[in-house]
Amino acid sequence: MASKIEFVEFVADQLREAGTITYKKMFGEYGLYGDGKIFAVICDDQLFIKKTESGQRLCPKLPEAPPYAGAQNYLLVEDIEDRELLTRLVTETLRELPAPKPKKPKKRKEAEETCGQAQRATDKKDREESGQKKRTAAFDYKKEYKEFYLPKNKPGLVTVPSMNFVAVRGEGDPNLEGGAYKQSIGLLYGIAFTIKMSKMGSHRIEGYFDYVVPPLEGLWWQEGRSGIDYAHKEDFCWISMIRLPEFVTKEDFYWAVAETSAKKGTDFSKVEFFTYEEGLCVQCMHIGPYDDEPATIEAMDAFAGAGGYLPDMGGPRYHHEIYLSDVRRCKPENRKTVIRHPVRMAAKL
Repeated sequence: MASKIEFVEFVADQLREAGTITYKKMFGEYGLYGDGKIFAVICDDQLFIKKTESGQRLCPKLPEAPPYAGAQNYLLVEDIEDRELLTRLVTETLRELPAPKPKKPKKRKEAEETCGQAQRATDKKDREESGQKKRTAAFDYKKEYKEFYLPKNKPGLVTVPSMNFVAVRGEGDPNLEGGAYKQSIGLLYGIAFTIKMSKMGSHRIEGYFDYVVPPLEGLWWQEGRSGIDYAHKEDFCWISMIRLPEFVTKEDFYWAVAETSAKKGTDFSKVEFFTYEEGLCVQCMHIGPYDDEPATIEAMDAFAGAGGYLPDMGGPRYHHEIYLSDVRRCKPENRKTVIRHPVRMAAKL
């Protein structure tokens, strides 16, 4: 049974932090390349990574198996949803694998013929892939709902409708290593990817369409304060969350929780199905470190006041952030964060 391209694309997406990851079709299956080195193959929707000493030290319990008859044993990776561990394994493997040997230069005439053939093949492949992408492109909420995810870096008004999320509630400093906030992110993505990859298993979700997992979001507040005091992060209360597609019902959500809990052997009881209707808000794209957000918030407050609006935070309406940049790969000065504050029209005298 040939591997599904959706599975290959999912694995490549999981490894996006391990370097430049590409894949090529090989005898009906796929080879995975990192920075020009082939480090893994995908056969029958299973991931096989080349054995290295560093890889086996990192994951000593991974089973070994040949990806196809007559092949050497590879490391068979059955849990592809643990992005962090998978990235570490591939990074270590690539570090140990030798660089690819340079190809011998061909004679001029032969090279010209080969280049011509290669160019024609590439053009054909590009046309085919272009057509395929148009037919099978995953729904991207950031691109389809730019008014919610890609505002300008100047304040503006927006009315946000009711949306469903997978969410985890907690308290404390989000920067604390191993703290509740960082643990919540792992829980959220575990459920989010179980739902996304349900198309690969026996559970069928009615109305399912392929989509890009939306970005991480957070609601933040501090008890007894009307705004946010960045100097006292230890006092934060928060709801960390990821938007769910409209086709996900509560029954589908509870299935995903049970499925992920059984597969990972982890307690997912803190995860909840959360519905949030934000209503009228002022929002702005903040570019820079999180600790520089007060300047952006000040501009948002000024914009709202000039338009006759007042802050309306408290109760179910909170300081809202949407994280568009990966903090592990993006410099603080380049980070993009949507900041959103609920407002109401000031009473007329």
